[in-house]
Amino acid sequence: MEVNRFDRLHEGAILLVDKPYEWTSFDVVGKIRSLIKKHLGIKSIKVGHAGTLDPLATGLLVICTGKATKKVMELTSENKEYVAKIKLGETTPSFDLETEVDATFPTDHITLELVKDALKRFEGPQMQQPPAHSAKYVNGKRAYNLARKGIDPKLQPVPIEIFSIELEEFSLPYLTIRISCSKGTYIRSLARDIGVELNSGAHLVKLCRTRSGDFTLDSALSLQEVEQKIKEVCNK
Repeated sequence: MEVNRFDRLHEGAILLVDKPYEWTSFDVVGKIRSLIKKHLGIKSIKVGHAGTLDPLATGLLVICTGKATKKVMELTSENKEYVAKIKLGETTPSFDLETEVDATFPTDHITLELVKDALKRFEGPQMQQPPAHSAKYVNGKRAYNLARKGIDPKLQPVPIEIFSIELEEFSLPYLTIRISCSKGTYIRSLARDIGVELNSGAHLVKLCRTRSGDFTLDSALSLQEVEQKIKEVCNK
């Protein structure tokens, strides 16, 4: 499947974007839609993304324009790969850096072998509890909006599958892992669960999506590069 064909933006293209830190996936969609409308001189165009990334995450975001938006659901269902940095010994309500630390736990007992053994136990099909601070809908409202008001959205566990977890670096209180997983997997929840498995606490401090289906981060462009490409093509 061809990607980054900026000469096909209007009729339908798939763009691979490296999402900036603190941008929402919707922010990226809105920015690209605005650029296309401006430089093509059109009033409207369909633009969507194939799989949300949290604002505090970076990495591969698959953007579809025009008729290619019909592929969004298909592309969203593809398996994903992430590289995650986790801090042990502390928890937060959001399971990441969005909220402040709410509890601390011992880490002196955690060894390399203990970590390796714990990670192996997360591979395979399982039920995962989504974070309260997530974009899931509960009675028509986003769960994170309820959570920020101190209301428990009471999210139910969902079926996911983790195909592999590789330990890339371990230096207390941090560990970095590479995860291959099914759609719908919350790496924040995995971080929380790893802390529990290690008889401690944990939260996510850094996350990058490196693959979505057959698409990889190596082929992604920054938003600045996307803007430049759109200008070049539309001004010919």
